[in-house]
Amino acid sequence: MRSLDIGALGMQAQSTNVDVTSHNIANMTTTGYKRQRAEFQDLLYQDLRRAGSPSSDTGTIVPTGVQVGLGVKTAAIGRYMGQGSLTMTENELDIAIQGRGYLQIDLPSGETAYSRDGTLKLDANGALVTKDGFAVQPGITVPANARSVTINSNGEVFAEIDGQVAPQNLGQLQLATFINPPGLNALGDNLFLETEASGQANVGAPGDVGYGTVQQGYLESSNVNVVQEITNLIKAQRAYEMNSKSISTTDEMMSAVSNLR
Repeated sequence: MRSLDIGALGMQAQSTNVDVTSHNIANMTTTGYKRQRAEFQDLLYQDLRRAGSPSSDTGTIVPTGVQVGLGVKTAAIGRYMGQGSLTMTENELDIAIQGRGYLQIDLPSGETAYSRDGTLKLDANGALVTKDGFAVQPGITVPANARSVTINSNGEVFAEIDGQVAPQNLGQLQLATFINPPGLNALGDNLFLETEASGQANVGAPGDVGYGTVQQGYLESSNVNVVQEITNLIKAQRAYEMNSKSISTTDEMMSAVSNLR
């Protein structure tokens, strides 16, 4: 019976669904995390009687036919790129991106990664880096005698220097945008890589047309909706149970046939 395989495929699909939902819940407090969603497609169909085939020698045709589906498969795990809420930290090196855009990060491999995590630090040379010590493009260095750092909504970085009246402009942060952000390849550590699916990065200043702005002293929270994720878990559990029930029902039917005398 096909229902054994179909039920097993259904259970596998719901297991994947639970994995994705659990991953969302685990990252509900991860800075800049974007929730994911499992997406499914029906599998091939077996044509027992094809629609439109002749049903008599007088030209009549079969109106609907007989097609039996063979189950379900995971088609994609999409990423929802909606804005997360902003949380005040009062740390002058924390920045949140409000709107479109990613910070550009230099990886040790020489590649450029992209991130929504604006938890920035200073290294031993005063350069702006990520929590892992990766440099943020374009390279901005804060002087050792700087009393404070200010980052405006356009990404311009200023430092108040001892002995100087006017703040010193240290440079301007840049943001990268993509035609298809869900097509980015997630590396972990809140980093993404450009792919053919995402398209090439378009770089511009915060506040320009099509680019978000920067908020100093804030971080972007995860966009995971906990209530929605718990609801998804319940739905996935019920779907898993029903697929399991179809397998046990098939087993009972096969047992009944084998007991015929």
